[in-house]
Amino acid sequence: MVDSSTSHVEANTHVSDFLLEDVPHLSDYIPDLPTYPDPLQDNPSYSVVKQYYVHPDDTVAQQIVVHKNSPRGTLFRRAGPAQKVYFDSEEVYACVVTCGGLCPGLNTVIRELVCGLYHMYGVQKVLGIGGGYRGFYSRNTIPLTPKIVNDIHKRGGTVLGTSYGGHDTSKIVDSIQDRGINQVYILGGFGTQNEAAMIFEEIRRRDLKVAVVGIPKTIDNDIPVIDKSIGFDTAVEEAQRAINSAHVEAESAENGIGVVKLMGRCSGFIAMYATLASRDVDCCLIPESPFYLEGPGGLLEFIEKRLREQGHMVIVIAEGAGQELIPRNDTSNKNKPDASPDDLVQDVGLWLSQKIKDHFERSKKIINLKYIDPTYMIRAIPSNASDNVFCTLLAQSAVHGAMAGYTGFTVGPVNGRNCYIPFHLINEGQKRVVITDRMWARLLSSTHQPSFVNPQHITEEAKVE
Repeated sequence: MVDSSTSHVEANTHVSDFLLEDVPHLSDYIPDLPTYPDPLQDNPSYSVVKQYYVHPDDTVAQQIVVHKNSPRGTLFRRAGPAQKVYFDSEEVYACVVTCGGLCPGLNTVIRELVCGLYHMYGVQKVLGIGGGYRGFYSRNTIPLTPKIVNDIHKRGGTVLGTSYGGHDTSKIVDSIQDRGINQVYILGGFGTQNEAAMIFEEIRRRDLKVAVVGIPKTIDNDIPVIDKSIGFDTAVEEAQRAINSAHVEAESAENGIGVVKLMGRCSGFIAMYATLASRDVDCCLIPESPFYLEGPGGLLEFIEKRLREQGHMVIVIAEGAGQELIPRNDTSNKNKPDASPDDLVQDVGLWLSQKIKDHFERSKKIINLKYIDPTYMIRAIPSNASDNVFCTLLAQSAVHGAMAGYTGFTVGPVNGRNCYIPFHLINEGQKRVVITDRMWARLLSSTHQPSFVNPQHITEEAKVE
């Protein structure tokens, strides 16, 4: 055993025009913690790696393109193994929980957390918390070993089960404390990471030696700061199958229209990237870019124009697009604390399909419309090769961070390098498509669709000015 002598940089430290957004460390509130040599130094798999350990001063810049004379911006602590760890492998009792909706890659992350703890650090005790947050206090647990999780990455979903809601900070931390758990790995999206921060704060208030680590999981890719979250690459790839089917159906019929609804309640990243990858899409509608149906410059006019030009059309719409246009008759789900976010949005795909049919019926023009909704098929499949590698790196980075004594953070890639990001930055707001950015301009160039700016809005803005 070696006495701790490592000094940790204070959060929000300015270093040569950089702002280091550091993450909490167990030694910040528990004094005189002992440290131990990293077991990786005796691991034959890693003995061949030169300079394997991450230097305590290694950081990653959030913004890599800056003006020559401008401040450098924000830095994050680089993820990776440390030369000294704050847990003896024999004392570690870790747990893993999955919360919220499904996405590809959950089982891969679970597998790599378990295998990383076992094979890299010699940890023998890992517990799976079943059914989301409520599993902590409903005693719903599954012991996890490398043998048990060996093949789970080949399956979709999560072997632990998941749910929305059920978060009770005090009861969850009571369960963690009663069980003697000292590392908590939480897989979830925007809401789950916010609740993970609450768990960390309660643990810190009780002065418990427990590392709390968040792993960003959302198929919508709407978690801020990080480049992408697990399952996104797989979702975009799988969405291509639906778009291709819609294109074949539309192209094979007179005045054929294929409408594909993809996931994206608040952010249209899947719809945008799937459209760009496909090149068969004529119109992409996302929550960030409002549209209207009737009148000059509206969507229905554009559909008529495209059918005259090429005889068929493919429309991709994100589930959160156009919600303000749909009449809301049922608000019963809004007051349910454990309601799925999927219950809080209207089915814009069915609504749009019916509006298109009604429009052409009035004009006595025959169309052949096929509506495809692959949302739950997309999120239920196993992750592809790219996501499997990504999930492995993310899980191992999470384990390295927890063993090094860091806590209260989410692990994720920033400009291609995994970092430790404090919870408060992750929870500041959801990431959204910037429709004044070049990527959206590339999409408009690909589809040749109009911007659907409502003339009424332009008139109103002119009056205000």
